[in-house]
Amino acid sequence: MSFLRNCWYIAGWADEFIKGQLVPRIFLNEKIVMFRDSKGMLQALQDRCPHRFVPLHLGQLENDQIRCAYHGLSFDCSGACVHNPHGNGAIPKAAKVRVYPMLERYGFAWIWMGVADRADPGAIPDFSAMDPQSAYIGKSYLHVKANYMLETDNILDLSHIEFLHGSSLGSAAVAQGVIEVEQHGETVHSKRTTHNEQLTPELERLRGIPAGQRVDRWLNVRWNAPSNMLLDSGYTPSGESRESRESGQSVYVAHMFTPETSSATHYWFGIAFPKTLGEEGRRLAEENIQWLLQPFTNEDMPMLQAQQEVLGDQDFWTLNPVLLASDGGAVRARRLLDKMIRQEQALNELIIP
Repeated sequence: MSFLRNCWYIAGWADEFIKGQLVPRIFLNEKIVMFRDSKGMLQALQDRCPHRFVPLHLGQLENDQIRCAYHGLSFDCSGACVHNPHGNGAIPKAAKVRVYPMLERYGFAWIWMGVADRADPGAIPDFSAMDPQSAYIGKSYLHVKANYMLETDNILDLSHIEFLHGSSLGSAAVAQGVIEVEQHGETVHSKRTTHNEQLTPELERLRGIPAGQRVDRWLNVRWNAPSNMLLDSGYTPSGESRESRESGQSVYVAHMFTPETSSATHYWFGIAFPKTLGEEGRRLAEENIQWLLQPFTNEDMPMLQAQQEVLGDQDFWTLNPVLLASDGGAVRARRLLDKMIRQEQALNELIIP
């Protein structure tokens, strides 16, 4: 499977990376070891010593250098071998590993999987709603044995919550919601509005909605290539004006998918509540993320993994999927991503003879 490479993927929550600790992960079929250096900067190297191909994460991190556990070669943050304890200490020219640009923004650690000198910090999409400086963030993670695009389909088409999450997130009004799909450049918006909706008692409680209050709900998803999404959801009493909705308060949930392989995905998700709420915001963030973890783990994940088992290594489009009205956002994102991958591959062919 081809991946978009000259782009930013999520490598984890920024606070997962502690000075002195090596963090190994697989992204896009590539084994990578990451760490926070002595200056607090995030670093990422190919997790493979070029000598005998031992994973570097099995070694030791000292003075911002990783010493291989097998024969003691040391590599610095530039990927260069800087110490050879054998013989006269001469360092072979080929003794180096690939470096991946990383940076920290909006509480996430971001990694660039393509050509390093093309890494543009300005290409990181706006996830300021999830910034821990201004909001309390409930955080979680799942490792899902399914292709990452099945995950993005799942969030871009939220009609499924009526059926898969009927006792938690859904209601009998979701599938009949009004759908709008917009594309601005390389960003896709999938918007759904329901009317006169009766939410589940637990969702009413978590959102502070009086029991039995009928509401109009909006579920607006923004997709940024390749697989980072922000869900803006909110409610107003049923029948209130659009102006009332626009002055209301949204709840933001980030859904960040990074492919591990073609059939496994890292899934970081979080929910934000403004710090202006004080300790109540902190409590809501933690209570809501623990609540969301249940349907995501027990309902979404088994369904996506069952899809993956059926699909196997077959291409999604060659199976001629039947499309419904609710598929507009997911189809738009898939086609746009396919186009971006084709363009990137064509550019690489021009550059590399």
